[in-house]
This record gives sequence, structure tokens and C-alpha cells, in this order.
Amino acid sequence: MLLAQDFGRPKVLECLRKLLAEQRHRLSIDPACVVLDEGALASQCLERLRTAARPSLRPVFNLTGTVLHTNLGRALYPAQAVAAAVQAMTRPVNLEYDIDGAGRGERDSHVEARLLELTGAEAAVIVNNNAAAVYLTLNTVAMGREVVVSRGELVEIGGAFRVPEIMASSGCVLREVGTTNRTHQRDFESALCERTAALMKVHASNYEIRGFTAEVTAMEMARIAHERSLLFIEDLGCGMLLNLEDFGLPHEPTPREAITAGADLVTFSGDKLLGGPQCGIIVGRKDLIFQIRKNPMKRALRLDKVRLAALEAVLMLYDDPQRLPEQLPTIRLLTRSLHEITALATGLSDAVQNALGSTVRVDVVPCDSQIGSGALPVEILPSAGLRLTPIAPRGGAVDELAQAFRQLAVPVIGRIREGALWLDMRCLEEEHVFEFTAQLANLRLSKGSP
Repeated sequence: MLLAQDFGRPKVLECLRKLLAEQRHRLSIDPACVVLDEGALASQCLERLRTAARPSLRPVFNLTGTVLHTNLGRALYPAQAVAAAVQAMTRPVNLEYDIDGAGRGERDSHVEARLLELTGAEAAVIVNNNAAAVYLTLNTVAMGREVVVSRGELVEIGGAFRVPEIMASSGCVLREVGTTNRTHQRDFESALCERTAALMKVHASNYEIRGFTAEVTAMEMARIAHERSLLFIEDLGCGMLLNLEDFGLPHEPTPREAITAGADLVTFSGDKLLGGPQCGIIVGRKDLIFQIRKNPMKRALRLDKVRLAALEAVLMLYDDPQRLPEQLPTIRLLTRSLHEITALATGLSDAVQNALGSTVRVDVVPCDSQIGSGALPVEILPSAGLRLTPIAPRGGAVDELAQAFRQLAVPVIGRIREGALWLDMRCLEEEHVFEFTAQLANLRLSKGSP
């Protein structure tokens, strides 16, 4: 009866029928096998029902050392964004309603003014991710015409999505110029013709070419385009709104810099360095943004009320940049001190060692974190963590160790390197330490592991 109350009578009956069918099958093969009594049957049924009821999308501990991990959801919401999202989910909101005018409103207006203040642009449009921002931009201003891009900037992002394919799907014609490592002004100038609609610069955010290289700056590309009454579009990808140097981090191009350099339209993400929800942001000239907003595909790519509310809350935090390290999780994790991370790793080493026993050696070690999601790909952040090394290693021992951590109630995701499992502590915050240590007693290593 209790199972039916918790999981529903149909699910319980279905599970019991499967268990009984399995038992009949075992008996048909081996009549002497153990027959489940009522208690054992109920216990197995409960275990299966709990497993089936567990959400597919679950919280995990990101101990990979990658702060903005695409596969683990990228930026974490600050408390203010969580509260705003919950309110938008549980109450009617003026999503497309002008309260003052008592008429239909524009959903992007809730964040547009703040984006203009932060970027120096004339207008803004919000869509569901940066690939959509690039697609919608090109589909609006360059459909059926050529867009000139350096070969060295035709990047592939996560999941095998490639900039050339996004451009082609938007209906424009890609015109490649230059070479992989060197592109000059004359390459762009010689490619221009009556079919050209725009020049485009794509920020190579997930790789870096070094050595014998040359590229055309955004300002130079803007000049070439504007001298011929063409558009200059810049895709920044990561979209940090402030100078990262102010937080002791390497420089990352900002939308304001792109606008100042002469870009007519700039696209970037909301869930990377900006530290907000997944979205794509387009800022630039008012007349072009008006055209983009009227594109029929805008409705298909628009942002929902929950993420729009969260984005507004995140942008409001930028009113006080000095407090971002304490209020915005992305900046807080990126600027976390090495001393604090090392102290955390040291404090957890005994608990992890006790949970693993004598078959694994646990060491506190220095390691390198990375920003992730294509931001500053060659830059590293000094960090610290735990290195878990099998004492008597055998084939697959480290993989089994990593799997054991992933099978905890809140999976622990580390990285395998140099014959050991590394747990970088940069992204384990104090509020979650007890939850992390409390479940270590449930670690189940396979027989003979490690």
C-alpha cells in the first residue's frame, strides 16, 4: 500500500509483474533456485521504483577543473537569478505586456536597457543561444549574399557544430579568405564584390594559433566594410561584459570593445563568462536590430520568461562590479584563491582516504584549472586537488575508481590523468562540503578494485 502511495498503483503493479516474470524464468531454468519471499519481493520492487523515479537531470560535483563545463551546464545561477526564475515560474509576469501603456510589450525590453549600458550599443535582441544569434543575424542581413570570413576563424564548437554550417543554414554564402594562420587586409579587399553583404570576424575562443600568424583587427575590418557601405559583424562567443583584468584574469574581448571598434552587430553568449542563463545576445545598430526583431525566425528562437528573468537579475549585478566576485558564481570560482582551494583539499584528504581504504593512495597536489566553454583556451588557473592513485594498478583500475565516484547519489566527476583520478577542488564550495563528505561512506568499489 505504501509503495502505491509513493509511486502510483500502475507503476507498482508493472514492477511486481516484471519481478514475478523474472522469477518464473529463473525457476524454469533452475527449479532449485531461491524463490523470493514477500519481503524480498517488496524490497527489490522499492529499489527498482526508486531508480526509475530518479530524475535524469541531476546535480553533480564538478571536480574536473573546468569551471564553465559545457557538459555540466556551464555557468551557475547566482541567488538573485534563482529567485527571479522561481518568481517567473510561479507567478504571472508582464512578459509581453506594457504595464504603463496597458498594451502589448516587447519581451526583450526587460533586459535591453541594461545591455545597452554595458555594451554601448544602440539596441539589443535576445535569443536562446549564441548559435541562434549568429544564425538569426546572418539570415536577416545577408540571406542569399556573401559573408567574408578568414579561414583561420572557421571554428568548430562543442558537439561538432561548425561556424560554416551555421552560416550556410542561415541562407548566406560563405566566402573564405586568407589561410589558416595568416590573413591580411588585401585578402578581404580582393574578395569584395556586388554580392558581398558583410565582413565577419569570429573570435577563436576555443583554440589559439601561435607562431607565424597574422590577422586583421576588428577596427581594420570595420573600416574596409564601411568604406564600401557593407556591414561588419563580430561573433565574440564568450561575451564577458567587463574587463577580466579587473579581477586578476587574462583579457577577453568585450562587446563594448567590438562596438567601439566599429562593429555593426555583435553576438555573444549569456551562459559563459557573463555568468547567466543559456541565451544568445545580439547588440548593435538600432536599424539592424529592428530588422532582426521582425524576422519570423525570431519567434522560434526567442527566450522564455524564466531565463529572461534570470538574465535580468544577472545583469543587475553588474551595477556593482566590485561585488561580482562575491555575488556571481562564475567570477567567484574563477578568482578563488589558491590558498583557499589548497586548504579545502587538505581538509578533505583524510575523509577520502578513509573511504577508499589502503588500496588507493590519496595525495594533495597542485593542479591546473581552466575557464572552459571556449574561453581563453590556453590560459590556466593554478589550483589544488586530490590525486587518487591505485596502489597496485591493473588494467581499468582507474576507470573503475572514477565510475565508483560517478555512482554516488550526487555523482562526483573528476578527470583521469597519469594513471590516477584527479579531483580539482576549485568548484567545490563550502556550502556543499558536508554533502560531498557524507556520501563517501557509500562508495562501492568493484571486487578487486582498484
